[in-house]
Amino acid sequence: MPGALALLVSGLATTAQAAGIPTLQEVTVSTRHQDLIGVADSATEGTVTAAQLRNRPLLRPAEALETIPGMIVTQHSGDGKANQYFLRGFNLDHGSDFATHVMGMPVNMASHAHGQGYMDLNFLMPELIQGIAYRKGVYAAEDGDFATTGSARIDYRRRLDGNFAEFGLGQNGYRRLLVAGSRALGDDNESDGRQLLVAAELMGNDGPWDQPERLVRRNLLLRLSEGSTSHGYALTAMSYSAHWTATEHVPERAITSGEIGRYGALSPRDGGRTRRNSLSAEWARLGDSSATRASAYVIDYGLNLYSAPSGYISGPQGDQHEQADSRITWGGEARHAWFLGPALRDTELAIGTRLRQDRIGRVGLYTTEGRSRTGTVREDRITETALALFAEARTQWTPWLRSSLALRRDEISADVTALGGQYNMGNGGSVRGGQTSPKLGFVLGPFNLAGSTEFYANWGHGFHSNDARGATSHTNPTDGSPIDRVPLIARARGAELGVRAAPLPGWNTSLTVWQMDLASELVFIGDEGITEPRGASRRHGLEWSNYLTPADGLIIDADLALSKARFRQPVGGGDHVPNAIPLTASVGISADQGGAWHGGMRLRYLGAYALEESGEHKSTPFWTANLKLGYRVSKQLQLSVDVLNLFNRHANDIEYWGGACTRNESLGGNCNGGIDGRLIHPLEPRSLRLGLRLGF
Repeated sequence: MPGALALLVSGLATTAQAAGIPTLQEVTVSTRHQDLIGVADSATEGTVTAAQLRNRPLLRPAEALETIPGMIVTQHSGDGKANQYFLRGFNLDHGSDFATHVMGMPVNMASHAHGQGYMDLNFLMPELIQGIAYRKGVYAAEDGDFATTGSARIDYRRRLDGNFAEFGLGQNGYRRLLVAGSRALGDDNESDGRQLLVAAELMGNDGPWDQPERLVRRNLLLRLSEGSTSHGYALTAMSYSAHWTATEHVPERAITSGEIGRYGALSPRDGGRTRRNSLSAEWARLGDSSATRASAYVIDYGLNLYSAPSGYISGPQGDQHEQADSRITWGGEARHAWFLGPALRDTELAIGTRLRQDRIGRVGLYTTEGRSRTGTVREDRITETALALFAEARTQWTPWLRSSLALRRDEISADVTALGGQYNMGNGGSVRGGQTSPKLGFVLGPFNLAGSTEFYANWGHGFHSNDARGATSHTNPTDGSPIDRVPLIARARGAELGVRAAPLPGWNTSLTVWQMDLASELVFIGDEGITEPRGASRRHGLEWSNYLTPADGLIIDADLALSKARFRQPVGGGDHVPNAIPLTASVGISADQGGAWHGGMRLRYLGAYALEESGEHKSTPFWTANLKLGYRVSKQLQLSVDVLNLFNRHANDIEYWGGACTRNESLGGNCNGGIDGRLIHPLEPRSLRLGLRLGF
C-alpha cells in the first residue's frame, strides 16, 4: 500500500521548477514573479515587481509595502515621521515586529528614542524600486530580530530604461521634483556591464491640516554597479533629510465640541527633523555548484521629534516633549551555499553570519515648550551589538517532497550609560541576551490538482529585541518609582499551513492558516522613557492572496486577511490586544499595455478593531480608494494624475484609546490627570496630484 501511494503521488507530481528554474538553485527570478510553485518555501512568501508599483497610486513612500498582502501602512502624526504598520493582528507601531532591509541595509532601529524597531521608510523613491522580496512568519534562516511577523527586502534598480525628470504638483501645497538617470561606463553598453545610477528628489507638502505641515524632504542617491544581484556588485551612497510641522492625533471630543476643526491641532509646534546618510556595498557570485553573497554598510542617523500626544494634562503650557536620537550603525552579512547535486538529493546547504552594531551617542527624552528644552527626563549613551550565525539545508527528497531545516543563533549585548535625568542616573549597565531558533518546513508538490498545486507546512522560533534601556533600568526616570527590568529578547513561536495553486493560466492564488505565540508584548514607551509589559499573547488567522494577469499588461490582485489577537491572561480588564486589526481586504487593478493610456486603481478595507483590552471600545471600519491615470504623449513626454481618497471618505487614519486633555479642559480645571477617550488622526480628504515626466 505505501508503494502504491508513492506511485500515485509521483504520477500527480509535476517537475519541481518555476519559470524554468530548478527548485533548489539560488536564483534571481526575472519573470513570472508570482509563479513561485517549485521555488517557495512557504505559502506566504512572494515578490513584488517594478511593474506592480509603476501604476500604483501612493500617498506616502512607505505605502509601497502595502503590496505585501495584509500589510497596512498609515500615519498618526506628521509625514516626516515613520509610519504606523499593521500585519497579522499586530500593531507593529513603527516597525517593532516587521524587519525591512533596503539594498542590504537594515531600516529598523534598535533602542530608538521613539520606539523599538522604528522603521522610517520616507527616504524611499518608489520609482527606483526594482523589487520587494517578502516573507511572513519566523521560518527563514536569514530573518532574525524584528522579523516576528515577517520581513521585506527592497532592492533598487541598477540601470534605468531611460533618464527622466518628473514634476509633481497637487492640492495643499504638494510639490515634488525627481530627476534620475543612468549610464553605462566604459566601452561596454551591455545591461549587465558597469552602470552608474544617479537620482535626486526634492519634495514639499502642507497637507490638509489647519496648521500647515511645511514638510520638506531632500533625497540623493548614487549607485555604481556591475552584473546582477546574484552575480555582480553594487556600491550605493544615499543622503536623506526632512523637517516638518506635525498635527498629532487628538481627542475626538476636541473636534465634536468645536474646540478645533476636523484637521486642527492642539499643539502649535509639534513636528521634527531627521536625517539618514549611508554607504553600502553588495557583492555576489553564482557558480555551477555554489553561490556566495556578502554586504556591508554604515549609516549615520538622527532624529529630533517634538510631540504632545496627551495634550495639556500637565497644564496650559502643554505636554510637549522631545525625543532625540543620534547614532552610527554599521555592520554586514555573508552567506555561502553549496549545491550538492543528485547524489545528495539536490540538497542546498547554506551557512551565514550577520553582524550589526549601533553606536548611539545620545538618545534622550526631554520636556519642552515650543521646541525649547525645559528639562531632561532621561539621556543615555548606548552601544548595542548583535551577532547571528545560521545554517540551512534545503533538500528535494522526491519529485513531490522537499524540506527546509534551519538553525539560527542570535546574541545581543548592550552597554547603557546614563548621561542625564534626575531619576535616571542610577540606571544603566550591561546586558546580554541570546536565542537559538530552530526552523522547519515541508513542501508537498507540485501536483496536477487545481492546476499546478503545492502544500506547505512551516514551524519556527523567532524574536524581537527590547530596548536596552528597559533591560538595564530599575528606576522610572519620570518619577523615581521602582520598575522591573525586562528581558532583552521577547521570544516568539509560529506555525502555518498553506496551499499555493495556479488554477488557470495567469492566476496564482494562495491560502494560509497561521498561529503565533509571543512570550511578552513588551513595548518601550518613548513618551515616558520606560518599557511597559503587557503579558504573553496568542494570535491566529487566515490569509487569502490572489494575483491575476488575464492579459499582457493587465494585473489584478485581491487579498483578504483575518486574524484574532488575545492576551493569554486578562490584562487591564480584558484579553483583547489593542489596535490589532481583525480584518483587512484590498483589491487592485493595473493596466499598461504599452499604449498611450495606462493606470491603476486600489480599494482598501480596514475592519473595526479593539481600542483597549476589554474590547468595549472599537474603531470605526472604513474603506478607501485611490486612482492613478497616465497618458504618454510621446516616448519622451508623459502626463499623470493621482486622485487619493477618490470618494472623499470621512474616516480616521488611526484610532487609539487613552488619556489626554484639550486646552479648554485644562484651563477649566477638568483634566484631573487626563480624560480617557478616543484619540484620532483623520484620514486625509480627497486630493489631486498632477505629474509631468520628461525623458532625456
